[in-house]
Amino acid sequence: MAVEYRLTLAGDVPLEQVAKLAAPEAVEMSTASGGRMLSADLNDEHGYVVDITGGRHGYYSAEDDGGALWEWEPKTYVDVSFYMRKDTLANKGKTHMLAAVARTLAGRAEDAALTLNGDVLMLTRVAGTLRKHNTDGWYDEDYDRILHP
Repeated sequence: MAVEYRLTLAGDVPLEQVAKLAAPEAVEMSTASGGRMLSADLNDEHGYVVDITGGRHGYYSAEDDGGALWEWEPKTYVDVSFYMRKDTLANKGKTHMLAAVARTLAGRAEDAALTLNGDVLMLTRVAGTLRKHNTDGWYDEDYDRILHP
């Protein structure tokens, strides 16, 4: 079974610009819907596969810190989806994924959100302010150093 972390950036951002930050190795792939996707299999190096896609009229919802439903509807967006096997999650996947998220957030100014499996809110950035959510079980000082170099 896989675990998915998804970083969403609001706005009409070119996929190639996001890929330079999140996964420079990503190459264009075809999708069933005919949309664009950049993808890279980085399991050996980083413990995940990453897909970068864009879209319009997005809808995202996840559980926030207090168990309330957080909702967000960006008009345009780019998703950076990290897929990890559970056996690589702890030993390298999560650390490398958070480093890619940190590089992407440092290189882009858009509002953003990071979710786990599409239903747990982990990070938001609104108007330049980064906020951590649901920190039990995933966030510690090591990750703080990654996200705030």
